[in-house]
Amino acid sequence: MDAEAARLRLAEIRADDGKTSIDELDRLWATLPPVRPEEILGAWRGGEFASGHRFEGYLPKIRWHGKRFDSLTEVAPLVCRADDGGLFDDVERAGGGASLWPVEFRGETTATMVYDGRPVLDHFKRVDDGTLLGVMNGKGVLDEGRHYYFVLERE
Repeated sequence: MDAEAARLRLAEIRADDGKTSIDELDRLWATLPPVRPEEILGAWRGGEFASGHRFEGYLPKIRWHGKRFDSLTEVAPLVCRADDGGLFDDVERAGGGASLWPVEFRGETTATMVYDGRPVLDHFKRVDDGTLLGVMNGKGVLDEGRHYYFVLERE
């Protein structure tokens, strides 16, 4: 599978309510190109996959909207929707803010969000100019050795 086939397959998965497996997401991740931290600055709307990971359903429960990368050192990892419909940075739940770094993951260096107050890393790869595939990594994140995947779309 090449990157274009992975892009098409991800579009199919997202059109089918995100139903897929972690194994398939692992394969798709492997074919996508890495991205540099400075290329992903801005606001992003998030979504999750129906993959069976134990974190599934948590982000919608906290009304997660996405992430905001204001600069390499100023990142809002959990932008959520308030009761009044407005957006806010859930700094308490995120354990602070985050920053962006080039980090090696699975043999490739790609943009990675490093939480300030949690032992968690979110690695990103480019699906297309407006879409990123994210994978959460770190202490307490793995589900029987398997990672949690999510998607970000540029706002």
